[in-house]
Parts: sequence; structure tokens; C-alpha cells
Amino acid sequence: MPFKFCPHCGTELQPEFRFCPSCGEKRPGPESPRKYEPVSSSFYSPPSNAAATSVINISPTPSTSSHASDTLLTPRPALRKTRNTLRLDREGKFNTRGDQIVERFPVKRSKNERLMRRLSGKNKAKKAKHATSLEPLPEGEEVTDTTGKKWKLIKQLSQSTTELLYEVSRPNSKDSDHVLKLGAKDGRIFNEQNFLQRAAKPALVEKWIKQNKLDFLGIPSCVGFGLHTDSFLIFPSMGRSLRSIIEEENEPLPEKVVLQLAYRILDVLQYIHSNEYVHADISAKNIYIKQGQKSQVSLVGYCHAFRYCPGGKHVEYREASRTPHEGTEFISLDAHKGAAPSRRSDLQSLGYCMLHWHTRSLPWIELTQPHQVATQKQRYMEDVPALLSHCFRKKSISRAFQTYLTAVMALQYTEQPDYAALKAGFTSGLVQLGASVEEPFGF
Repeated sequence: MPFKFCPHCGTELQPEFRFCPSCGEKRPGPESPRKYEPVSSSFYSPPSNAAATSVINISPTPSTSSHASDTLLTPRPALRKTRNTLRLDREGKFNTRGDQIVERFPVKRSKNERLMRRLSGKNKAKKAKHATSLEPLPEGEEVTDTTGKKWKLIKQLSQSTTELLYEVSRPNSKDSDHVLKLGAKDGRIFNEQNFLQRAAKPALVEKWIKQNKLDFLGIPSCVGFGLHTDSFLIFPSMGRSLRSIIEEENEPLPEKVVLQLAYRILDVLQYIHSNEYVHADISAKNIYIKQGQKSQVSLVGYCHAFRYCPGGKHVEYREASRTPHEGTEFISLDAHKGAAPSRRSDLQSLGYCMLHWHTRSLPWIELTQPHQVATQKQRYMEDVPALLSHCFRKKSISRAFQTYLTAVMALQYTEQPDYAALKAGFTSGLVQLGASVEEPFGF
């Protein structure tokens, strides 16, 4: 006697059962049995040059066995889907339409697109796992650094998802000439602290300034750090952020100002690169300007700083070895691909910033998906004239910009940049404009 199962829930039924003991539904009676005829299916293989979608017909064949056609069968419920069948469902491998089965092949993607989508998924998961919220501290509260010094919070300057900035002073001082940076205890602020203690010691910076005959080097000096509700770092005041200045001016920066800024930032990059680090997050929010007779430009925000050359040995180029950078507009192509940043990565980012500061344009500025931005950067990295034409449009293309970008985009991953030649290009551009690096910015 064939096994009989409840057509509703799949429970095996004994012959004497009239109702299913599991779901309570009435078992189909013998007066209305279901008859199932075995079918044979004929499939054909699509030709090798078939399109991505092929239709496969199924032709039911009448049964030749009267014994099989007269047998009463109760259908056994569908088996639990396996991991492979679930995957096929997600991909839409097979989809039935009437008496046809339509076979759908997954869309083929390029290697770079598959890589960027995979990295994007990892990045989202990592963000969700490590997402932390910073609680603002009340103004007037005091914090104590590791040396026992107390600092009083005067007012909050800015806030983001990863850090808070406060104007601070010593409790008995009337001058608020320091800034406190508050970051999550399990965030990237420890990476910045490690960089400052290893590569930005005041003695090292002073020695570099004397050796290279500089009047100033925009490396922040950390004068204190500690733990309150979260980790914090204390810096001397470095003026205003370039982002706030650009927002206030609400117009593109003149070429003269951009070249002056780029020259000063290149000084800083040459120093940190010589100390085995790269910045990996160059943008207007991480550049501070202190106006004066000789304007001072500082590069801050070393939360993403990376030691690219530990012990004098450059790291190897490996895509997908790191989580891609959170930003999109100004990061290098290496960062998009999940490769560790190198010296050329910083110089590429500076070039993108220069273009945006002066022209307010980049080919990928309206795109939101990182893999789309990476595709555009790959294209224009191989065609610098097209990049300049897109950004400058009808304006005359700056020769200084063209010289810098052409040299930077041609750099190999481990190649040492010619900083002197790059700075000479900026100086030449300033001379043509009747300006110099030392002049005030004028805003």
C-alpha cells in the first residue's frame, strides 16, 4: 500500500485516520482521488551562441501503463530547499511560465565591478558592527590628560559621526588657544595617536624644518591625550578649516590660492612619507589655515594614516586586502580597490582636491556608488587631458595643474615621487601668475 501524506502539512497518515493529527484538516476521501500521470520531458540544449535567455519546452507524453495511470497517489510535500536551490532562487536561475521553463543566466559583471560590490558589502557590514555614537560633553566640563593637566571645554566647534571638536583652555587661563578632539574609545583615534607619537614628535619635525630650510611645516603637535567618556587628543589651535572657508566664500578658489595650498601640503606629505606613513584622507576638512603675515597651512586628521613602508620595505600591492575607504570623491583608485594606500595615493587625492577647489567639478561628483566612481577614476587616470577638459570646460587649462596630474597619474605603486619637481611646477605656475608661495592667501 502506498504511503499517504496530508496534502496540507505533509504529515504521514495511517489508513484509519480521517483527519490529520497535525493540522486538523480532513483527509481527501476515496471518492475524489487525485490521479497523476507520469510525464517524460524532452529537453534540448541551447546552441553555444544563444542569448542569455533560452526557452525550454516540456511536452507531456501519455502514459503507456494502465497500471500506473490507475494507481491512487497522494502527493508528498516538497522537500526542504537546500542551500543550492535557495541560491538558484535568488539568482533567478529557473522561472516557470505556463507550460514553459525559462532558464535565466546571471548577469555577467566585470572583474572590477564584482570586486567593488564584494568590498562594498564587507564595508557596510563592518560599519554596522563597529558603529558607535559619541555623546557630546557639556560646555564648562573639565577633562584630565595622562600627565594630570586639566582642560576646560569652552564651546563645541564641530561634530561628525566619528569625532567631536571643542575649543578648550587651561582652567585658570583666559585664552582658549587649544582644541580638543574627542573620538570613540574603539574608533580610529588610537591610530592617529599612534602616528603622532611615532612619526610627528616635535624634535623630529624641528629637525626636518632645519634640514630643509623651511619656515613652517604643517604637522599638528599633540600636547596631551587621555580618556574621559571617550578618548581625546589636545592640539594647539591651527586656525580655520579650509572647508569652512570654501563654504563661506561660496565660489571656486583662485588658481593662485590652490597652488599655494598644494605647495604647503606637499611639504607635509614629503615629511610623513619619509617617515614611512601616508595620510590617506586628504580633503578640505583636514586642512587648517592660520592667517597672518605668513599664512600657515596644517594637514590634520591622521585617523586613516597607514604605515606603507615598515622597516624600509614597501607593502605589496594586493587588491581586496583592506576595507575600502568610506569616502568617494577624493580618495585614490588604490583605496577604491581595497589596496593599501601608498605615496601615489596621497598625491592623487591632492590632485582631485585641487581640481575641485578651483573648478568645483569632477567627472564623478554626482555619482553615489563607489564602484561607479572607481570606474570613472580608472578611465581618467589613463586620460589626464580628458579629465582636465571635463573640469575646466571652456576655461583655459592651467599648465601647472596639467604638469602635476600628468606626473602623478603615471606613478607606479611603489615608486618614490619627485617632490622637488612637483613643487617646482607649482612655483613656476605661481610666477606666471605674478605670485609666490609666501604671499598671504587673501581671504
